[in-house]
Amino acid sequence: MSESQYSFSLTTFSPSGKLVQIEYALAAVNAGATSLGIKASNGVVIATEKKLPSTLVDEKTVKKISLLTPNIGVVYSGMGPDSRVLVRKARKAGQTYYRQYHENMPVAQLVREIAAVMQEFTQSGGVRPFGVSLLMAGVDENGPQLYQIDPSGSYFAWKASAIGKNAINARTFLEKRYSEDIELEDAIHTALLTIKDGFEGEMTGENIEVAIVGADNVFRVLTPSEVSDYLREVE
Repeated sequence: MSESQYSFSLTTFSPSGKLVQIEYALAAVNAGATSLGIKASNGVVIATEKKLPSTLVDEKTVKKISLLTPNIGVVYSGMGPDSRVLVRKARKAGQTYYRQYHENMPVAQLVREIAAVMQEFTQSGGVRPFGVSLLMAGVDENGPQLYQIDPSGSYFAWKASAIGKNAINARTFLEKRYSEDIELEDAIHTALLTIKDGFEGEMTGENIEVAIVGADNVFRVLTPSEVSDYLREVE
């Protein structure tokens, strides 16, 4: 029997042991803009393309990188509305933890919370998997950390990773350039070079988003002028 006979049921396995709807969700991720993250020795950088559907759209209203807690942020590839649901849940989890323990939530714990939500949507009737993959970056007492969370609810810690339509080429590029002792400034340059490798058109501070979290434990999205300065350095 063909896989397609099982493709409309989220909760039924195909004979090959797949939940086919999750594969479709991954296809939605792979159709999204390229996003990537690099863990440096003293921080983490995440970056993404921000291509607008029309020149008439106000670019200031389009944000792909989100702050979750003061020390953790996230970037997505895939369906933007789905990512907003997860961002809202992550912020609520972070605030609940802070109110109870009076300290910021550890990165790995917040990752587990969001991965559990995504996994729940792979085994419930009447819902569909989230059509996004997330790269979550943060710094806590265990140092800089970068995690990737997929629609299936699986998550892994990465030294450097990429998601979206050019993910395979981007990961190949990162494998050649990554080193264990890379510092945050060099990681920003590497991130921009990786995006540039598969970018169509001219990269500017308006169509590239970059965020960093460093030794000060503060997650911060770079301004368009800061991104432009870094772009001039990598040309």
